[in-house]
Amino acid sequence: MWNFIVQTFTWWNGQTMGTRFATWRFGKRVGEDEFGNVYYEGGMSSYGLPKRWVIYKGYAEASAIPPGWHGWMHHRTDVPPTKDNYVTKEWQKQHRANQTGTPQAYRPPGSLAVAGERPRVTGDYDAWTPGN
Repeated sequence: MWNFIVQTFTWWNGQTMGTRFATWRFGKRVGEDEFGNVYYEGGMSSYGLPKRWVIYKGYAEASAIPPGWHGWMHHRTDVPPTKDNYVTKEWQKQHRANQTGTPQAYRPPGSLAVAGERPRVTGDYDAWTPGN
């Protein structure tokens, strides 16, 4: 019952009822990644390429798609990583959850969230003060 309620009223937890129906009706399962996300293909888009989508396991986080699947999703390759024996390149980083809003988020020098002063740059504004 809980899954029915979640799929009816939220889009960020797995799939909605509409996505479930469209996937059942038009989708062909292509593969699954190491995180449990399932990838589908089916139908043609208006620009002549097959539609591709992912059903996330748990929270819908686009950065959770591994590099091999990312290339397939964006039509950089026609062969999914499951059929290609895809090996991650040494320059490709492992997935890390989006850190925005957490203490591990990137905060550059001079950010309001970091102590210290922002380094001065050439385009900085010099405020006018009376007597200058």
